[in-house]
Amino acid sequence: MHSYLELLEKINQKIAASTYGQKPAELYDPIEYMMSLGGKRLRPVLTLMGCNLFKEDITSALPAALAIEVFHNFTLVHDDIMDNAPLRRGQETVYKKWNMPIAILSGDMMLIKAIDFLAETPNSSFNALLKPFNKAAAEVCEGQQIDMNFETTKDVSHEAYIEMITLKTAVLLGASLQIGAIIGNASEADAQHLYEFGKNIGIAFQIQDDILDSFGETAQVGKMIGGDIAANKKTLLLIELLAAAHKDDKKALENLMQASNEVKIPGVLNLYKKYQIKEFAEAEKQQYLTLAFEHLQAVSVQTERKMILEKTAKDLMERMS
Repeated sequence: MHSYLELLEKINQKIAASTYGQKPAELYDPIEYMMSLGGKRLRPVLTLMGCNLFKEDITSALPAALAIEVFHNFTLVHDDIMDNAPLRRGQETVYKKWNMPIAILSGDMMLIKAIDFLAETPNSSFNALLKPFNKAAAEVCEGQQIDMNFETTKDVSHEAYIEMITLKTAVLLGASLQIGAIIGNASEADAQHLYEFGKNIGIAFQIQDDILDSFGETAQVGKMIGGDIAANKKTLLLIELLAAAHKDDKKALENLMQASNEVKIPGVLNLYKKYQIKEFAEAEKQQYLTLAFEHLQAVSVQTERKMILEKTAKDLMERMS
């Protein structure tokens, strides 16, 4: 089995050697720029790991891994437009460096290129790969729309929030592993178990992100603590507080949400502590982690071959904890 760093090097080499088009430069230069910004490359590495579970040579999975990374970056190009975000990985976002029409069109081209790369997978049925790829791609878009809907929805349920983070974040992690497993000639049952493993890790990852935004440290999180509170973002923590708070505290919370950040952030954190919201979220996260590892355990390969996936998931959570 290859290590995470070995697989990361392989996908970085694949990205560096790949081209997307030349003319017009305004269409293709932003793609080159976006793909050069780096990142964890978690999703394509998971694709290679999913393949490597079932066979040693993962070369055939590289085009699909690249397809998933190009698709993921396409979503980021468009997300930055919707969020009016000036920076991505410390650099100007595509729409800021060029303009919004170029960013929209280049993003569209990235989706087309992602499918082209997927079609380059040797010795695999394209339809067998396209079905989970398109399913995840559509669900990511659905999740993004649901998240935007939350901005104008007064009451968001716990179930609706879990659905949103599942679609927006978690399904692509699951599909990355599933597609790699299909290329590795895994059984349908094993590919599905890997999908469920990745999906549940993704849900736990997002809950952990919510927790750290309120209870982490600035150096650890890499952004201002309480940013979600400042933005009145409907995270799992806020949704649970709204459901648990007594009448007077709920009124106080409503007032806090209209206050300045200097008043709002410590006020909401005090209510989180009063109602043990962090403990609730930690328990919720653990449920999804437990479910994820149950699915990994069910994959019918030797335990030692699955250790790299287990370690990757645990390292991911520990890096954020």
